[in-house]
Amino acid sequence: MDDTQLAKIFKALGHPTRIKIVRYLREMDRCICGQIVEIFPYSQSTISQHLKLLKESGIVSGEVDGPKNCYCINKELLERIKEDVSGI
Repeated sequence: MDDTQLAKIFKALGHPTRIKIVRYLREMDRCICGQIVEIFPYSQSTISQHLKLLKESGIVSGEVDGPKNCYCINKELLERIKEDVSGI
């Protein structure tokens, strides 16, 4: 992974709520629809903004499932991040 992509990922992870979302998705180990909003004390629009940044960085993928958006963690990218960080 090049330095620009790695910096974009670090920027996406630069907020505690986004880190919590990633940890939650990794822990659940499956795609999650509406539950993400339910576990945080923030509005849906706030969580949607965090998810948007995570999606743009590639850490999270999202799919539309009817009226819902489902989110999954990108496990391959997380492994690449671990490898790249250990090489810094």
